[in-house]
Amino acid sequence: MDSLVYSRFNSPRGSSKTAKCEKTLVRKSTKFKIGVFGIGYVGTVSAACLARDGHQVVAVDVNEQKIDVINQGLSPIVEPKLNESVLAAVRSGRLKATSDASAAISSTDISFVCVGTPSQENGSLETSFVSRVAEEIGKNIGKSTNFHSVVMRSTMLPGTMEEKIIPLLERASGKRAGRDFGVAYFPEFLREGTAIADYDNPGAIVFGVDGDARTLKRLMDIHAKSSIAPQVMSIRAAEAVKYANNAWHATKISFANELGLLCKAMGVDSHEVMNAVTSDTKLNISPAYLKPGFAFGGSCLPKDVSALRYAGRMVDVDTPLLDAVLQANENQIRSAFRLVSATEKRRIGLVGLSFKPDTDDLRYSPMLEIAQRLIGRGYEVAIYDPNIRLSRLAGANKEHLTKRLPHIACLLRETMSDLIEFAEVLVIGNRQELQNGLWPLIDPHKIVIDLVRVRPDQQSGINYHGLCW
Repeated sequence: MDSLVYSRFNSPRGSSKTAKCEKTLVRKSTKFKIGVFGIGYVGTVSAACLARDGHQVVAVDVNEQKIDVINQGLSPIVEPKLNESVLAAVRSGRLKATSDASAAISSTDISFVCVGTPSQENGSLETSFVSRVAEEIGKNIGKSTNFHSVVMRSTMLPGTMEEKIIPLLERASGKRAGRDFGVAYFPEFLREGTAIADYDNPGAIVFGVDGDARTLKRLMDIHAKSSIAPQVMSIRAAEAVKYANNAWHATKISFANELGLLCKAMGVDSHEVMNAVTSDTKLNISPAYLKPGFAFGGSCLPKDVSALRYAGRMVDVDTPLLDAVLQANENQIRSAFRLVSATEKRRIGLVGLSFKPDTDDLRYSPMLEIAQRLIGRGYEVAIYDPNIRLSRLAGANKEHLTKRLPHIACLLRETMSDLIEFAEVLVIGNRQELQNGLWPLIDPHKIVIDLVRVRPDQQSGINYHGLCW
């Protein structure tokens, strides 16, 4: 399939203005040797999909457990269809994992950097991991005579590439970005639980490139078969797009949740209201993230909203809406906790612990927060989540869980029936399990607190309490 390519344009490195481009056609899909740094959610999905598309991929990480898992043809994370994709890529010989960054860089044309940029206590981004990888890549670029493209996918505030990452690459390599090696920023928009589908059918593709035609052409070639024409802009603008997206998603979720609480208090079915709102695709854009329910979590929305608030403080710009987004999210957690407290029962069973279905990601999970608060108040807690297996968890995800719930192994139940037998109150934070035919197992006299509206026909009553309906 022909793909639109935007050729050399007149925005110098460092400009924050969107680049002006000329359109040309690319009629072939070139195969590349690609290194993917960071075997997390974005890195694993990217590596598997790139290998599937015919590229030779080396996945790089410092975690030997993740490396071994990949090389065995398994995924280190829970994601639909990812195990099969990794296995096929490894068996084909197009995907392997290593901790040897030097060998990976010397044997590839492009490095995709997908390492984490977590939040610090004050809301600022922790960029030490991405800086460390950039320095390692820079040192190895300095030894090479080839033109190597460094493509950053890690989430970073606007200006981070220009002010920190590119200077670091240049110092470590002794070379000039855009002339001796390539640099681009390629934000990812993959949702956990639907990451492969999002990779194959993206809503948008954004390339941040400042005057580097060779790296831009490589990115265009990699995505030549996409039905979406990439949008090319300055690196700063591309960094900002990632944050704008996540801040908007977080705002939509909090808006729907706040409306849900108000509707319930006024005797209105909030889902009926929001179905009408989202049916207007002309003015209200799309229904994504606009279903009243529980608080948002995960590796992106909480930390990215926090980072934007921090950035605002640093430049004396107030962010009242973003402040309110996080306040509204916390209010959703408090509302759920109040529903549990109002039952005056002590044995609580939690259905789901990860921040959403079809993933094992526990970062900023509101269900993990509920579990921690219940235990802190002296409740007896048990948890059922088939995606949470301590033997499978690795890296930051495992560290986050054991730090928040050090006795998690004692809380996990093997089956839903075990949880139902234990609990006086069931708190449903994951609709997937109860949509799999398990709802009839629940005694109708048992108290159910539904945070995700498992059954659209249910309304709050004596033993069933919906969070927003």
